[in-house]
Amino acid sequence: MDKKELSERDIENLYITPAIIQAGWDLHTQIRQNVTLTPGPVVVRGEMSARNKKKKKFADYVLSWKPGTRVAVIESKDNNYSVSSGMQQALGYATILGVPSAFSSNGDAFASHNKVPKDGEDIETEFPLENFPSPKELWERYKKLHNIKEAEEELVLQPYFSDGSNKEPRYYQVEAINRTVEAVAKGQKRILLVMATGTGKTYTTFQIIWRLWKAKAVKRILFLVDRNILADQTLVNDFKPFGSVMTKIKNRKIDPSYEIHLGLYQAMTGPDEIDKIYKSVSPDFFDLIVIDECHRGSANDDASWKEILDYFKNAIQIGLTATPKETEYASNITYFGKPVYTYSLKQGIQDGFLAPYKVVKIDIDKDIDGWTPPKGMTDDLGEEIEHRTYNQADMDRILVLNQRTKLVAKRVMQLLNATNPFSKTIIFCEDIDHAERMRKAIVNAASRIATENPKYVMRITGDSVEGKAELDNFIDPESKFPVIATTSDLMTTGVDAKTCKLIVLDKTINSMTTFKQIIGRGTRIDEDNNKYFFTIMDFKKATEHFSDPEFDGKPVVIYNPSPDDDPVPPDPEGEDDGTDNGEDEDTGDEGRKKIVVSGVPAKIKNERIEYLGEDGKLITESYRDFSKKQVHQEFASLDDFLVKWNDASKKQIIIDLLEEHGVVLENLAEIVGKDFSDFDLICHVAFGQLPLTRNERANNVKKRNYFTKYGEQARAVLTGLLDLYADKGVSSIENAKVLNLKPFSDIGTPLEIIKEVFGGKENYEKAIKELEYELFKQEKVA
Repeated sequence: MDKKELSERDIENLYITPAIIQAGWDLHTQIRQNVTLTPGPVVVRGEMSARNKKKKKFADYVLSWKPGTRVAVIESKDNNYSVSSGMQQALGYATILGVPSAFSSNGDAFASHNKVPKDGEDIETEFPLENFPSPKELWERYKKLHNIKEAEEELVLQPYFSDGSNKEPRYYQVEAINRTVEAVAKGQKRILLVMATGTGKTYTTFQIIWRLWKAKAVKRILFLVDRNILADQTLVNDFKPFGSVMTKIKNRKIDPSYEIHLGLYQAMTGPDEIDKIYKSVSPDFFDLIVIDECHRGSANDDASWKEILDYFKNAIQIGLTATPKETEYASNITYFGKPVYTYSLKQGIQDGFLAPYKVVKIDIDKDIDGWTPPKGMTDDLGEEIEHRTYNQADMDRILVLNQRTKLVAKRVMQLLNATNPFSKTIIFCEDIDHAERMRKAIVNAASRIATENPKYVMRITGDSVEGKAELDNFIDPESKFPVIATTSDLMTTGVDAKTCKLIVLDKTINSMTTFKQIIGRGTRIDEDNNKYFFTIMDFKKATEHFSDPEFDGKPVVIYNPSPDDDPVPPDPEGEDDGTDNGEDEDTGDEGRKKIVVSGVPAKIKNERIEYLGEDGKLITESYRDFSKKQVHQEFASLDDFLVKWNDASKKQIIIDLLEEHGVVLENLAEIVGKDFSDFDLICHVAFGQLPLTRNERANNVKKRNYFTKYGEQARAVLTGLLDLYADKGVSSIENAKVLNLKPFSDIGTPLEIIKEVFGGKENYEKAIKELEYELFKQEKVA
């Protein structure tokens, strides 16, 4: 057997896997093969989206000491590569998995990278297949990397919860869980975990609590949230396995007969001493407190949460947030310490676990140029308007131009009608008054659809009982209505709206924390409902936060108290920190009198669309330009493409290759034309060639009398295939199953056609290849 002719899978089965097993690794419990770590990022251009599978992270082997405790990765190659050719790939996987050992092999030997070498040892070495390290050796490396002491091992190795469905945490969830459990094992009392919205913080929290609880490291746990809906969702979803030992704190009573408590902080404290029900149990009652969305309260010394945390100061306290607050006035890091693990929005989008976004930036003339009322002009109530220039900062906060509100509503409905008028949409407004006026303007702009469906648009704000009652329906993917929610602050956090496809910003947003939370409403991917990206429509320049280095940078502690200072700084009066007051936060600024003017026109001055580039920055690029760039990455020139297209045993191979780059030819056809062939779409978009339709190509072949060398039945089959190509494209004629269809079935069965009409499979495949050559042979035209 020539080793050079073996496939990568053959090399694994014949050489690599046996060598690992021989070293003492259990095939069923410690060795996992073909492990998908990330699905690859979604690329969005126009209304088109596709996964870039070229950037999918896929490990050939992941080795574990115990389930959930991964210690090494191995990248395999076929024998035409060198031993270490897969090392860079393996190191990339080892980094995101937090393991110290990376290996590469081509079946001849192993190349090794050890992040924790002993004194005098090389970091990278090569050794024979029979010398692969034992499980114990790689576990010792892992312990050294993460500084795990022998006394900490039992807790660190406590198994995950499994419901038997083979559902496993994603790679970053495993890292977050392991780093948190390891911190607890080391005796750390304050722990901060930073995970972007939509990455499964609650599921991650459940696994952390489960492992600590099962290991008896903690007995009584409080999961502290600031929204009723968060507690209710958690109770019936991620935390359900806790069953009868879990309760939600209600009726202002903490029941000591339960071990897992879900608590709304508003239900546990209040302005009067009688409201502070947390004092009904001893300060040592809870062993662990997990604070969800901890940026919204715990960072501030005077926050309601802080008094609860102070009372249970001996408990382990884990803060969860997507947006750690680090300002001159408040600091999560000062309170909890540096994050034990961070998974950012940018990383989530690059991995393909979070939805990317496109941004539609719209400038309105009165916002940009300002509006100065003529002297003596009165508002709708007949009161004289102060003579000064009003600009974007004043709109809907001080000055209400009703025509401007109508313009925004009209533009929102224009986008929805052009895409899908039933795409779930959240419109963020300045306050409740603005949200109500926007609701009314959307009703009028939507016209018939809003008349037929009274709940098509709802104002969901803290003061609206009817609106809040519809929040669950808005979130539910199975519920069609409401489609559009107008709000101010209520829906900035805690709303798991997986199907939200449009976020409209007609709100001044000064707080980076608030901006991140709002963007998080759209970042969940929902494949079941075909939601892979979302659109942000910005009327108030809020998306300028995207260009701020702070947007996805690492949090930095700004407040540095001296030894005598309170470690948590005060929150000065009037600071816009992006927090709210819990369930009914949409209540501020409502007593302010506004100037309302109906007769002043407004128009759109400028509009541009930007997309998320590969570097995580917004760019202006069409799907056509994106496709051209991706084709050029694979084919250097038209000649290069033509050679590889003609040499491909099946054209579907080229089509699949481009799809791995995120170029979906069906999407291109929507832009260029649905009648053009895949070949013409590529040549036209990437190399500027004049395209022909499939019908034109098929007719050109028929005119050449190409079929004269075949018998009557073979000509009938090939003519039928040409017609099928003209209708459906090249992929349809490359699958022999089409011979089951008419008109081919009138000639015979697929086996009879291949054997009797064409003289065997080899001749039939040769005829198909020649047919394809005739279809595409004259396309090298400048």
